[in-house]
Amino acid sequence: MENHMNVLREVFGESSSDSEDFDPQLEDEQIIDPIPSWEQIKEINGLWLCRDFLSPQHQSSLVSSVLKEGWFNEDSHNQAMRFGDLPAWAIELSSSIREAVLIGDTSNGGIKPCLLPSNLLWREPLFDQLIVNVYHPGEGICAHVDLMRFEDGIAIVSLESSCVMHFTCVEEGGSDIVEGGKKHKIPVLLSPGSLVLMSGEARYQWKHEINRKPGFQMWEGRELVQQRRISITLRKLCQVD
Repeated sequence: MENHMNVLREVFGESSSDSEDFDPQLEDEQIIDPIPSWEQIKEINGLWLCRDFLSPQHQSSLVSSVLKEGWFNEDSHNQAMRFGDLPAWAIELSSSIREAVLIGDTSNGGIKPCLLPSNLLWREPLFDQLIVNVYHPGEGICAHVDLMRFEDGIAIVSLESSCVMHFTCVEEGGSDIVEGGKKHKIPVLLSPGSLVLMSGEARYQWKHEINRKPGFQMWEGRELVQQRRISITLRKLCQVD
């Protein structure tokens, strides 16, 4: 752990925050996240999952920060987007993602494949577009590939309720690849506090979806209990010449 912290100090310097928007709860309680453990989704190049990205304490603080924004005070509002200057908590989250990638890349003697290409990891800012969705039981997202107006390298943080996200490979023309009369789907369990990174093939050649209708949220033979779920997606807008 000491070696990991030394690496981060060399890259980021000593941590500090004098932002007026910084949540004092994070500082006072000295939230410490677990050492990230990354899992490569072997069927999909460029898809990585960190199940223990955020501690329960950090998850609770992040949910509080999101709700304090006031974006979801009305029941009819379930999505918020921000471009350019992101809230302080989103900037802190971006920094945590970069740190988690660095720790993942420097563990095991560097044997593990690169979690995120260096040209993406070190771009500034790492992310400049934020989308927050609040999903109630039964609500999900249709299969899609993120718009081409966004660069490679997308991060998704899951909060509150577990769900299964399915990935479907698409051919060059955009149609789904069918095997044996059925679309070939790869299920990935997103637990609260988990982080998904998509780059390369995972970002451009695989659709992702979440079907939370009864009977679809199955994992290891059991149906997941559906509660409110909050997802935070961070992306980088393509530069316009």
